Amino acid sequence: MGFPLLTILGGLVLFQSKHFLFDFVFQTSYQLKNKGTYAHPGGILHAGLHAAGSLPAIYLFSPSATMVAGLVVAEFVIHYHMDWLKERVVRVNGLTNKDATFWHIFGIDQLVHNLTYTAMLTVLLAQV
Repeated sequence: MGFPLLTILGGLVLFQSKHFLFDFVFQTSYQLKNKGTYAHPGGILHAGLHAAGSLPAIYLFSPSATMVAGLVVAEFVIHYHMDWLKERVVRVNGLTNKDATFWHIFGIDQLVHNLTYTAMLTVLLAQV
C-alpha cells in the first residue's frame, strides 16, 4: 500500500508553492527586517505562517492530530532558526546582495527549507 507517485509529487508541489508564497509574495517588510532579532514577533510570525501554510500538504497524507502537530512544530522551529541564522550571518558580516557570499547563504537557507519539506514527506510516507 502507499500513495501514488503523483500524490507524493503533488504534496511536494504544495510545500514548494507555499514556500514561494510565504517567502516571496506575502512576506512583509516587518517580517523581513526583524527575522535576525531572536524571539522578535516578526520572525515568529513569518515562521508561524510557513508552518500553518503547510497544513494542506500535511493533511493530504495524514489526518492524525499528533502527526500534524508534530510536523507543524518541527517546521516552525527549523524555519525560524534557519531564517534567524541566515539573517545573523548576513548582518554580522555586512553582506549585501552584491556579495557572492550573500547568495551562498541565501541558497543554503532555501536548500534547508526544501530539505525540510522532503523530510516532512518522508515522515508522512513512513507512517503509511
